[in-house]
Amino acid sequence: MALLIDDSCINCDMCEPECPNQAITMGEEIYMIDPERCTECVGHYDKPTCVSVCPIDCIATDPQRVESADELLLKYARLTGKLDD
Repeated sequence: MALLIDDSCINCDMCEPECPNQAITMGEEIYMIDPERCTECVGHYDKPTCVSVCPIDCIATDPQRVESADELLLKYARLTGKLDD
């Protein structure tokens, strides 16, 4: 699944620099996660770093974007160009 930032976000700027895929950007009012770029840090870290640094726990899995670990790994490979032959 991609992750989602809910509207309780306080714009603390902690999550954006932690994202290895540059999936987090500032929206009109709060930070947003681009589901096409979010791999939940699969391929980079053991767990999502944005969730680890969020001081108010406003980042959760997006129920509209259900993806398996294999799908997230394929997305990571596509984003980074690290495709296995």
